[in-house]
Amino acid sequence: MSLPTRHFDALIIGAGGAGLNAALQLASADLRVAVVSKVFPTRSHTVAAQGGVNAALANVLPDSWHWHMFDTVKGSDYLGDQDAIEFMCREAIPTVYELEHAGVPFSRLDNGKIYQRAFGGQSQNFGGDQAARTCAAADRTGHAILHTLYQQNIRARTHFFDEFFAVDLVRDADGICCGALVLEIETGEPLLIEAKATLLATGGFGQVFRTTSNAHINTGDGTAMALRAGIPLMDMEFFQFHPTGIAGKGMLITEGTRGEGGYLINKDGERFMERYAPRAKDLASRDVVSRAIVTEVKEGRGCGARGDYVMLKLDHLGESVISKRLPGIRESSKIFAGVDPVIEPIPVFPTAHYAMGGIPTDRFGRVAMPAGKGSEEVVVGLYAAGECACASVHGANRLGGNSLLDILVFGRLAGKDIIDFVRENPYRRAADSASLDKAMSRLGRWDQKGDGISVQEMRAELRKCMEDHAGVFRTEEIMQEGYQKLCQLRERMPDVRLSDHSKVFNTARVEALELENMMDVGMSIAVSALHRQESRGAHSRPDYPERDDQAWLKHSLYSMDGDRMDYKPVRTKPLTVESFPPKERVY
Repeated sequence: MSLPTRHFDALIIGAGGAGLNAALQLASADLRVAVVSKVFPTRSHTVAAQGGVNAALANVLPDSWHWHMFDTVKGSDYLGDQDAIEFMCREAIPTVYELEHAGVPFSRLDNGKIYQRAFGGQSQNFGGDQAARTCAAADRTGHAILHTLYQQNIRARTHFFDEFFAVDLVRDADGICCGALVLEIETGEPLLIEAKATLLATGGFGQVFRTTSNAHINTGDGTAMALRAGIPLMDMEFFQFHPTGIAGKGMLITEGTRGEGGYLINKDGERFMERYAPRAKDLASRDVVSRAIVTEVKEGRGCGARGDYVMLKLDHLGESVISKRLPGIRESSKIFAGVDPVIEPIPVFPTAHYAMGGIPTDRFGRVAMPAGKGSEEVVVGLYAAGECACASVHGANRLGGNSLLDILVFGRLAGKDIIDFVRENPYRRAADSASLDKAMSRLGRWDQKGDGISVQEMRAELRKCMEDHAGVFRTEEIMQEGYQKLCQLRERMPDVRLSDHSKVFNTARVEALELENMMDVGMSIAVSALHRQESRGAHSRPDYPERDDQAWLKHSLYSMDGDRMDYKPVRTKPLTVESFPPKERVY
């Protein structure tokens, strides 16, 4: 069939911080760049990032990128690649200053410098006193950054395809990625966008869990597209549960609340984090705090009628500090928890928050496939950046304030590398008809009529299964049962039907395509977690309580073909400094 087709130098799928920062580099270099987003760009999930972005500016306390690197390696439970971590921590400083010059309205100290707050897992002098490293715009840092990047892209004349859904990647006759098939949500019509380079920047996939801080749009579209293209996903078992989601709802209460001096209490009014992290207390790493909260509840010290949450106490900070530094948190608490933190504590419980794993890349954003004997091969013309990607700077557990840094540093670097790639490969490639037909078949599948399972029913079963069987604590028995349930759900997917087959603004069709993506991504998490027989970072197994560096200091790789697992080594050699060898991780 004849499809309407558009041609660009570069195609970026996703309009969050990573996608917009990459687009800005490209548009500023006078390349024709298309940004495809299934929502209006300023509704991308980067807008929800609250606490801040890490950079060793030393505006409040002495600091160094080397200390930042140590904290990130330690936070990763030594699974992060140390060359990529060093690069990110060094690049953090010029990246934040570039954002400041672009117009991001950071909060200010009295001397006019950027305000920096304390955050969990951050230290001075390689594990010493608490650091103040997280550059913040009140508690709306992601909002400030995303709006600034969008405005700069408008100025640079970036071409936006707003409310277009990316269906699948397409390849040319040589098997090289040359763009994507997208669906215009308003009209229901497909469009082929061909480009010399394609960047996946589609964000996370927290919607695979029932209770999550993630937006409704975080359904793993880019990661699933990569899986279907034959690219394995890396370290998918490591999914971070943020310790302080609003109990029963999941909306995020930033770690910045504890950075400003808030603390957690159980039903007895006890500051229980002193038991689990005697030095860092409430500012221990997120996986440590999440497990502490779940343990308190399991051992009967939870709050409320059912004892199923703990409390976050902020009232001692005073109304002026809360209104100045945490205005959004106060508003969210009133709306979703029905409490004013100036007067009473906020009920909190861990919520599915962030994917440490994703599409494997090098530090230039180039998608990298294993090629046998420990070597890697770059996938020509295909890039990934942000939460959907895994440059392995977070390893087994991300530190707060490093996610905004990740998307900005690697989005920017991917953009710069694409500029070089396009100049070296100036001729456009045409999509192969077989590749295009395969992508179109995904759309055609949802034209099937008749009775069947609803998308909503299948989505609810998938999310409940993931929450019940791949949560904060995991055992062989629980995960094996979860894997069997997921296999049954996957087998029933062909029976899922749409009741509405109209074309114009049919969001039910979009949700059906998202469901397919969630199923693939959920399976990758479950299988990867089942195979890793140790506890490391966010992956906590009571049946294997110790970290096993002898057998498991390696990255996992999940492929759809037979739910196959493979592994590759962790890069422990930094770029310019000495390696940080694994040791016991205590706070």
